[in-house]
Order: sequence, then C-alpha cells, then structure tokens
Amino acid sequence: MIEIHNLTSYKYEWIQGAAALLNNAFPHSYTNLDEAKEEVYKCLEKGKIALVAVESSRVVGLISAMTRYGATGWELHPLVVNQEYRGNGIGSRLVKVLEERVTSCGGVTIFLGCDDESGATSLSNCDLYEDTYQKITEIKNLKMHPYEFYQKQGYKIVGVFPDANGIGKPDIWMSKRLTLS
Repeated sequence: MIEIHNLTSYKYEWIQGAAALLNNAFPHSYTNLDEAKEEVYKCLEKGKIALVAVESSRVVGLISAMTRYGATGWELHPLVVNQEYRGNGIGSRLVKVLEERVTSCGGVTIFLGCDDESGATSLSNCDLYEDTYQKITEIKNLKMHPYEFYQKQGYKIVGVFPDANGIGKPDIWMSKRLTLS
C-alpha cells in the first residue's frame, strides 16, 4: 500500500530515495545523485512543503512547493513518480495532498513550469513570438509531455516563456486556483 508522508530531514533513506527518483527522471538537470540530493534538501527549507509517496519504506514519488507571492502564490516544484509506478494515480494523490497543504497555509493559487526541451509538444521548435496565444490554444502533445497530466488535475496553461531553454525550447506555465477566498 502506498502512503503519502511529509518528507523530513531525519528520514535519510527517504531523502536518498527521492534524490534517486530525481536523478533517474531528470538526468539532464541532476547529473549525479549529489546534485539531486541537494535539490531534495532545498525542498525541506523553511516555508516549503515536501511530500513523498512510500511503499514498504521505498520512495516512489516526490512533490514539493514553495511560496512565491507572499502566502497566496505557490510554485509546485518538483513532481516525480518512479516510472514503474506511473499511471496508478500516485502523482494525482501527491498533487491533491499538496494542494490541501498549500490551501491550509493560505495559498490561493499554485503554478508550475513544464519545460519542453525535447520537442514533446507542438510549442517546441517554432517561433512562439508569432501568434503566441493561438499556438497555446492549439497545443498538441507529441511525446507524452506532462502538461496533459496537469490539465487532468485542473491546471490551465496560462502562458509560455519562448526559448527559455534554448531556441525552440519553451517553458509552458500552468496554474490552478485553489480557493476563491
């Protein structure tokens, strides 16, 4: 059975497991386990929320968020689920629990960036400075890009940063309102 827990600094085996997940899923961002572990420790800093999905003491998912606009705006970063466990609702559960925690901390909105560095959407390899909004409206998923996962969680594409990761490699920004008050 998979359980969602707060990630804490005293659970070293969970930190190691979360770092391994990051390193495996994003080798271009975390080229070794030490870099990934550094990112996990950043998730534990004051004012941040970090959760792990655990099965039999093995970390199979990680999610974190931090405030960006006072207490009301939060950035979701990162989210990763072990490839063997994807498609089983773990990511959705992590997002739901994170959103509940963010709301309890006064969060009104949560946002995230979905880089497209590998031509996974129709927004890559084109000039997003031309007909930007039309291209966003007509976005197509070409190679299992995660923006569709987030849409299923209620997130909307609210913009793009053209060429954020190099020419033709945009960052797709998504957001979700958590509360009306």
